Amino acid sequence: MSGGGFGARGATEEAVKNHRDSAGQVTLRMYDMKKPLIAAINGHAVGVGITMTLAMDVRIASEAAKKIGFVFNRRGIVPEGCSTYFLPRIVGISMASELMLTGRLFTAEEALGMGLVSRVVQPGELLPAARKLALEIADNTSPVSTALARQMLWKTLGEDHPMAAHILESRSLGHMFLSEDCKEGAMSFLEKRPARFRMKPSRDMPDFYPWWDERSFK
Repeated sequence: MSGGGFGARGATEEAVKNHRDSAGQVTLRMYDMKKPLIAAINGHAVGVGITMTLAMDVRIASEAAKKIGFVFNRRGIVPEGCSTYFLPRIVGISMASELMLTGRLFTAEEALGMGLVSRVVQPGELLPAARKLALEIADNTSPVSTALARQMLWKTLGEDHPMAAHILESRSLGHMFLSEDCKEGAMSFLEKRPARFRMKPSRDMPDFYPWWDERSFK
């Protein structure tokens, strides 16, 4: 579990009032990243060991991950790492409630069944599987298209109508239709060769990115 910056003893009222969870600060930065994030879970993932993965896009576990759990209530504290935001969006509110309110431990196979991880592999296959997936993205997709898709997936989760997705997709399509990467994607398909995308998220994102209001700590 996250240390959180102070222990129960010696914590002043002012320190508690101004405290910001360190695991949450990490996942908030993951949330706004342009690059896809893949978690490879090889062994126990309890407390922050699992919450830190929730802001990642894909989680792969090995059969060695026999103890996974959101055990905070059993230790007299509460969930951290923005996990009360992410977990219900991954596994649904009912399953998230069961996992967090009981604090029980579960296996990688159970995590697969509930959709918390996308696959379970042998321990020796875990890192190769994660790298293979990363290369599948890196070698075959436009980095700008992928960055936009990643943020559209995350940022529309809280919208109350698909119109929000329609607007974002339309604006993003308009940007990419006129791009060099779109021309390269079409030519590589016609010429039956791998695409060579040149655009970079560091310099070629559309002028409306980011489209969300940046949040500051209060």
